[in-house]
Amino acid sequence: MIEQDTIKLLRECDAGVKMGISSIDDVLSKAKSRKLLDFLNSCRKEHEDLRELIEKMLSEYGDEGKEANPVASGMSKIKTEFKLAMDMSDETIADLMTDGCNMGVKSLNRYLNEYAAAEERAKDICKKLIKLEQKLADQMRAYL
Repeated sequence: MIEQDTIKLLRECDAGVKMGISSIDDVLSKAKSRKLLDFLNSCRKEHEDLRELIEKMLSEYGDEGKEANPVASGMSKIKTEFKLAMDMSDETIADLMTDGCNMGVKSLNRYLNEYAAAEERAKDICKKLIKLEQKLADQMRAYL
């Protein structure tokens, strides 16, 4: 049970961190403020570092991870493109990123509870990703 919950939790973290990276990539070139751009780049780097850690741990279990849900990714991309076409501003970017972070935090907490038997290393990774998403959402408030 521990191994299965660990793998399942890590897979969800893998999909979540990939979704976060993709979402940041979708708005990076649109940021107007240098401060916002620098923060998004820094946050993307933190996501990449965590993705590498997740992939390393998954490979220890002989698992290849999980891609972000293609429907969710597609809908997110469409929403981002539509909103930015209507208003290409840092405020719109902040709004989109905040929504995405909040959904991520909600999902990750659900998985943390669902896979309670996962080993502590996996839970710690999930908690780090949750904190990273919360930090990003908090930083976005200055642009709303």
